[in-house]
Amino acid sequence: MENPLNKLSVISESFMKKIFLIFLFVVSNISGLYSQILNPGDGVRIIFYNINDNISGDYYIQQDGLLQLPFVGNIDTRNRDFKFIKTQIVSKYDSLYKNPELTVQPLLRINILGEVRNPGYYYVTDVEKISGILALAGGVTGAAASKEIYILRGEEEIELNVSELTAKGNTAADFGLRSGDRIFVPRSFWADASQYAIIFSGIAVLSTVIALLIR
Repeated sequence: MENPLNKLSVISESFMKKIFLIFLFVVSNISGLYSQILNPGDGVRIIFYNINDNISGDYYIQQDGLLQLPFVGNIDTRNRDFKFIKTQIVSKYDSLYKNPELTVQPLLRINILGEVRNPGYYYVTDVEKISGILALAGGVTGAAASKEIYILRGEEEIELNVSELTAKGNTAADFGLRSGDRIFVPRSFWADASQYAIIFSGIAVLSTVIALLIR
């Protein structure tokens, strides 16, 4: 005869799992929280801590909006924000493994351009800080106006207060970085001014030489 206590334990565990998943769903849909939309070409980074299968890694959204994950199949990301996608991922793996411990982070495809050493497209998570994001592109050049960085989003231009972001330790989620954003590092005025100073100095020297030859 089955022990009633064992049956009660199984029911309690199943109930707690359902409560946890409902909690994730509610949190993911509370208005006013940071909402990240993922597009084809973006991805997710999944890290497991307590399972033997080697399936931690980066997974990318296909052009049809499907995110293919090992053992659990596809997740449709179309018209879904990241919090909903994360809830779906956790739910699927919770059904496959017993109490899996995992983290799920978005991978945003952005373009870093301007006065950086290696401009181009990069993937960043929402926990990256501005210094780490610029480091992906090799850091800023000596001619950069590193305190006047902008996010270019369509026709919108958003100035970032780099000193404040650095002092507060703000992450990409904190300053609202989105998929497809361009981070632009402008050229410093003094970098151009120094070039003009060299040119003017050269002209002055040349004028002096010419004046001496004419005498």
